[in-house]
Amino acid sequence: QVQLVESGGDSVQAGGSLRLSCVASGTVHSMAWFRQAPGKERDGVASIHRDGTRTTYADSVKGRFTISRDNASNTLYLQMSDLKPEDTAMYYCAANRRFYDQPLAANDYTIWGQGTQVTVSA
Repeated sequence: QVQLVESGGDSVQAGGSLRLSCVASGTVHSMAWFRQAPGKERDGVASIHRDGTRTTYADSVKGRFTISRDNASNTLYLQMSDLKPEDTAMYYCAANRRFYDQPLAANDYTIWGQGTQVTVSA
């Protein structure tokens, strides 16, 4: 069973930047970042194709967040800039081993990390 371990969450001020990382213990295909704020549903943030050439972003983060991956080290990244208070949430890494495309729906992913907290203050 492949496991995912996230890191990089922190508390920052609005306008700041953070880089999240997620290391997979084995080979996975498409990967994604999701986030969940207290009392809200888990929403897709960004996803990336198995080969890293195709990405999908939620409208709320386009132009501010960049997803990337290093398949040699089985690591997924999320570079976040111009952070806003509404970005505050627990961020989860997700992966699947069934297909290469990069959907942004939670039901398409079967492997999940434990989450890393991002808090953005005004």
